[in-house]
Amino acid sequence: MKDLFSIEGKVALVTGGSRGIGEMIAAGFLANGAKVYISSRKAQVCDATATRLSKEYDGECISIPANLSNVEGCAQLASEIASHEDKLDILVNNAGVSWGAPIDEFPEMGWDKVFDTNVKGVFFLTQKLLPQLRAAGSAEDPARVINVGSIDGLKNPVFETFSYGSSKAAVHHLTRGLALHLTKENIICNAIAPGPFPTWMLSTGVGGGGDTDIDWSAVAKGNPRGRVGTPEDIAGLAIFLSSRAGAYVVGETIACDGGSAYAT
Repeated sequence: MKDLFSIEGKVALVTGGSRGIGEMIAAGFLANGAKVYISSRKAQVCDATATRLSKEYDGECISIPANLSNVEGCAQLASEIASHEDKLDILVNNAGVSWGAPIDEFPEMGWDKVFDTNVKGVFFLTQKLLPQLRAAGSAEDPARVINVGSIDGLKNPVFETFSYGSSKAAVHHLTRGLALHLTKENIICNAIAPGPFPTWMLSTGVGGGGDTDIDWSAVAKGNPRGRVGTPEDIAGLAIFLSSRAGAYVVGETIACDGGSAYAT
């Protein structure tokens, strides 16, 4: 019982880990003794984040830039991981994009880009990393796959991001399908559906232009908890799902949103 939430010594990969929710989860893992790989499309940003997090948390954070919108990028990242690690205890599929446009103007490119990264990338990266996940998992301590969805996959999005909400609903359903097939191999899959967090993506939607150092009070006002999420909120849930405490939770989509998904 004493080490119920321990992830000490585990090896994790967090995609989209250079900023936002991915960075928050990576930081939480590092602070609790895990070795963390992060990936993102922009190599310079990914490298800088890995260096900063390693120093801040006195841990080992390694940058492997990758484009996960196509199978080739997923295979390349998986190959890089395999060259460093025989086992992967935790995979956090967080990399994601959005696209906003009025319904009459919404382009095919905005649909395909979102689904390629948010859904196809999740499936094929998980597929390519199965050897390392299988090697890490045991009946006593399964490997973990955590897919980051969104409350926009649970309710109608506030913004005109038609492909985004649909893609996240697909991620939630894909999580159940992966759980059905992989639990017997000691790999358990769950999803997190974040609500409002102070991220670049949300900032662009609320007029902040991507700046996370803005006044979030207008967003917080509509949340039952009266605030936006913090790194501790999202990292705490990811740590729970990755630890012994979460080893009997399978195929679930857990909202981490202060209650906003069901407050409408």
